[in-house]
Amino acid sequence: MAKKGKYVYDWPRPMITADAAVFTFVDGKAKLLLIQRKNEPYKGRWALPGGFVEMDEDLPEAVARELAEETGLKDIPLEQLRTFGKPGRDPRGRTITVAYFGIAGKDSPAIQAGDDAARAQWFDIDDLPGMAFDHDQIARCAMDRLKQTDACQ
Repeated sequence: MAKKGKYVYDWPRPMITADAAVFTFVDGKAKLLLIQRKNEPYKGRWALPGGFVEMDEDLPEAVARELAEETGLKDIPLEQLRTFGKPGRDPRGRTITVAYFGIAGKDSPAIQAGDDAARAQWFDIDDLPGMAFDHDQIARCAMDRLKQTDACQ
């Protein structure tokens, strides 16, 4: 663990989050995993599983931790999809997110909401609800990536 030190910059810095766009296939149809937010901002709205990166945590560890905490899913192979950082994307302040992409196999455990997720649910990619933050844009990007994989059979 890195030694905690004083922050040396006087100007504001952004916060970093990691979000997971995880898909599965049911009867040949792609489904996207979403969580319903338990807390503000956007309480009650659907979002991708994810959250803030801890100070001593690598990005892949952060996204895997958040996915497990909010949905119960562990050991899902995740690859970095893209970074999203448009100012104003999070009402809590300047936040940049690193989005990840993964596919849960048929043998993956059942999902179960936890931590700051009120619910966790698979949604048909052709019938997604309105989402919190800019997660609809992240989901579209992930669906484009899904179409490029060999897993789309």
